Amino acid sequence: MAEIREENKMGTMPIGKLLVSMAVPMILSMIVQALYNIVDSIFVSRLSQDALSAVSLAFSLQNLMIAVGAGTGVGINAFLSKSLGEKDFKTANKVANHAIYFWAISYAIFLTIGLTLTSVYFKAQTNDPAILQYGVDYMRPVLCYSFGLFGQMFTERLLTSTGRTIYSMVIQMTGAIINIILDPIMIFGLLGCPAMGVRGAAIATCIGQCCACILGIILNFTKNADIELSAKYLKPESYIFKRVYQVGIPSIIMGSIGSVMTFALNKILIGFTKVAVAVFGSYFKLQSFIFMPVFGLNNGIIPILAYNLGARNRERLLKTIKLGLIFALTTMTIGLILFETIPGTLLGLFKSSNPAENAALIELGVPALRIIAVHFPVAAICIVIGSTFQAFGKATFSMVVSIMRQLAVLVPAAYLLSLTGVLTNVWFAFPIAEVMSLAVSLFFFKTRILKMMDFDKAVPPLPEN
Repeated sequence: MAEIREENKMGTMPIGKLLVSMAVPMILSMIVQALYNIVDSIFVSRLSQDALSAVSLAFSLQNLMIAVGAGTGVGINAFLSKSLGEKDFKTANKVANHAIYFWAISYAIFLTIGLTLTSVYFKAQTNDPAILQYGVDYMRPVLCYSFGLFGQMFTERLLTSTGRTIYSMVIQMTGAIINIILDPIMIFGLLGCPAMGVRGAAIATCIGQCCACILGIILNFTKNADIELSAKYLKPESYIFKRVYQVGIPSIIMGSIGSVMTFALNKILIGFTKVAVAVFGSYFKLQSFIFMPVFGLNNGIIPILAYNLGARNRERLLKTIKLGLIFALTTMTIGLILFETIPGTLLGLFKSSNPAENAALIELGVPALRIIAVHFPVAAICIVIGSTFQAFGKATFSMVVSIMRQLAVLVPAAYLLSLTGVLTNVWFAFPIAEVMSLAVSLFFFKTRILKMMDFDKAVPPLPEN
């Protein structure tokens, strides 16, 4: 396959058109994913506010699982795209085929956690028996059947790495739509299915992920012409594990830090009232509609940046970053406006059958959404800069920024503000932390990333057309 290769579109297509072709499918799939996240919680909230609180407490462990898959996927993405940019097709094929090892490693870790530590995890956060039971019923199946999630994520990354984001979109949308359809059927017992409550929500999630995984495998074998999936590339190569995890582990740690932050904040918030945990969980579901499109953009520009880094094309790198910033800032500003103007309407999506619980959720949630949303435009810049760190193989910078923002600033600030005894004050920790994140991100970008783009001027850039 290596002897006749056309130049990949990431090195030739005009950046504006390329960014649209790469990012729009990812953005659409992320929006569908965000819709699934909200619909899932809406159905669960109809059971009770305790069920919603349990799913909110489960978020940090669920996020840890996603962090491992996404972080490893970023490592695969950066190494594979860079190899293609350098025309090193043999290495690209080896990286692609090694995805099966990363899949097995990731699943083994979370199967073990699901079988041994699920109840311990929830008992560390609450003693409420109803929330504990809901939490275990939901999280154990999600962990034990997570092979579908990891298979879906890694097959998507192979397609994204070669510029085929339309197929990544199809994979994500397939899993999410199946999930949305099955949720009410399995939660409430429709169409002859037994009512399984929150466990039904978990099983619906797993079924959707498994279907998406199967589709991802099929599409990589039939549509991904830039890589060859074959047993001849399956011999384990230590340097591939090293290179993938060199980028992937900092990204995993970065995502895992979010889990630690969420766990710590839930501990702080439940000290006020369990309704505060439901508010925090509701916020995360709602903000996904704003952040997911920007993360979709992030997934679309990483392979573009990595490819053109390998091709040593400074002009295309800078233009990609500029257009990414414009889109991210526009999206986040729209989110800021929505959270400031209609927070009560947004929170009204998570109504339970108890009017008193609904009133409490609105009362505590409206100021929370308005305060937290202030940091959205700042976060937009940080996300795009973070994508450059990952594409340039400098995910350690993203890890440092994430540690400082979430552990060194956000959690301590939230704790100190909680000492005032006023729940509303705790939410100010989010904009405080994001401002620090921006300052550190800009420092790394100006002092390291811009220098990496100072290529030998004797190497001419590829033409735009």
